[in-house]
Amino acid sequence: MEPLLSLFVGTFTTLLAVVNPLEALPVFLSLSKGKDVKDLRKLAFRSCLYALILIISFLVFGTFVLKIFGVNLSMVRIVGGIILMKIGFDLFMPGKPGESITDPAAGGGSSDPAFVPLAMPIMFGPGVLATVLGMTSMKSAGNELLSICVIACAAIFCMLVIFITLVSAQKIVRRIGEKGIDAATRLVGFFVASMGMGLIFHGLVEFLQTYHILVP
Repeated sequence: MEPLLSLFVGTFTTLLAVVNPLEALPVFLSLSKGKDVKDLRKLAFRSCLYALILIISFLVFGTFVLKIFGVNLSMVRIVGGIILMKIGFDLFMPGKPGESITDPAAGGGSSDPAFVPLAMPIMFGPGVLATVLGMTSMKSAGNELLSICVIACAAIFCMLVIFITLVSAQKIVRRIGEKGIDAATRLVGFFVASMGMGLIFHGLVEFLQTYHILVP
């Protein structure tokens, strides 16, 4: 039970940190200008729902594809950790390359901004893919189905928190301001980079043990 709880908490906190709803607030507000409270909630709900569907689909089919090609999960951890570290550094350092992702113009004139750019790539990007794969590699050998359900539940709770954050976007921005959002984003970046380093370390140790380079 304890490994499953750790898997839930680790997945939830990492997903929430990677998605970073505070960073999505300016985009959400710009896309919801002129909308009433009801339409604003609908936009937030649809964007979170789309992102959740993408996450669960990738969780199920991504694991299946890895099994087909026989990809070692220790390698998945290492690659996922590298991606998370890069995203963490980009969030922590000023002038991060990912700023263009959160540009409202990135929607490309889409008729439904809930899908592009809110759901993808803001809520479902490389960091989320790396997190899902990394956490999938940590599942228990005898409880694979249960572990996948735990990861899916963590994603649901994460999207619930993001939905509440988006609905309260105007209040949050008024309270903490742009500087507060910037400071929170940098802290989140440090956390994401740390999680990435953890995945790389554990993946590397597992890889060395698997090929008997390091004795367990």
